[in-house]
Amino acid sequence: MKLSYHGQSVVYFESNGKKGIIDPFITGNALSDLDVETLELDYIILTHCHEDHFGDTIELAQRTQATVVGTAELANYLSTAKGIDNVHPMNIGGQWTFDFGKLKFVQAFHSSSLMNDEGIPIYLGMPMGVILELEGTTVYHTGDTALFSDMKLIADRHPVDVCFIPIGDNFTMGIEDASYAINTFIQPKVTVPIHFNTFPLIEQDPEAFKAAVHAGEVQVLQPGEAVQI
Repeated sequence: MKLSYHGQSVVYFESNGKKGIIDPFITGNALSDLDVETLELDYIILTHCHEDHFGDTIELAQRTQATVVGTAELANYLSTAKGIDNVHPMNIGGQWTFDFGKLKFVQAFHSSSLMNDEGIPIYLGMPMGVILELEGTTVYHTGDTALFSDMKLIADRHPVDVCFIPIGDNFTMGIEDASYAINTFIQPKVTVPIHFNTFPLIEQDPEAFKAAVHAGEVQVLQPGEAVQI
């Protein structure tokens, strides 16, 4: 299994011979080390539809024929408005076993919309976090979210090996709330901070987050680096 970070909230994985990506914001992401023209994928998983997460979904799905996994509203939008038929609709609390492993969507407290061609936001379902079971490793990508107490319930139901959590503040949790979530609710073996330093409003010091966490190990990854489990 391979699990790597690529700037903003982009997480790439390889499991059971399949390749997947979460929130493929590559074009326009100065921190990304990925190339939309050469990246090969079998699955694209979306936590929500803001541009800094939805990113290059359409281009990647068209070129690679990867299956896009997201909310029912998003799947319908992609198939009816964008001509992408390789979609798998899901929703909060739902779980499905794919050939790469098991995926479950859980709640996140945020918002979710995409601008149409007229610049008007389209609602495309609730924001979500993602629980992945990949070759015996449980990964929790919280998505964009505020702090909420049911993170403890989620981690109790799915003891977490690796957690990707936002620290950028302003739009999501900042260092104080994210470290509280890790220390008190989630308590994973490994934590990777995400969603920071991509643009000025979310500039943060990941080493300050690392210093605030005492549950498990914090790995501050540079784009392209893999999680060490």
